[in-house]
Amino acid sequence: QVQLVESGGGSVQAGGSLRLSCVASEYTLSMGWFRQAPGKEREGVAGIYSVTGSTYYADSVKGRFTISQDNAKTTVYLQMNSLKPEDTGMYYCAADRRGRWWLPRVQDYNYWGQGTQVTVSS
Repeated sequence: QVQLVESGGGSVQAGGSLRLSCVASEYTLSMGWFRQAPGKEREGVAGIYSVTGSTYYADSVKGRFTISQDNAKTTVYLQMNSLKPEDTGMYYCAADRRGRWWLPRVQDYNYWGQGTQVTVSS
């Protein structure tokens, strides 16, 4: 069982920045970030394939969000810039031992963090 612990959420005004962190209890081939707004389905935001460092982003965040890992590949970050009110939601870190070299989908990940809230006010 892979344990994931997120941190870094909070409240910010539109145009601001936040950085989310997620520490995994072990190395996994794939890590990703998802978000879920009230009344909406959970959606993939960004993913990273640990072997190559390849990254994948939802169209709605391209150019504003950056996913990265530490050298040990057990911590994943999500740098969020130019935040918009529509970015508001609970953000979840996810991991899987299998390789996932495409935009994260809920069904592709077996391990999940507890979530961290991001609120962007206009």
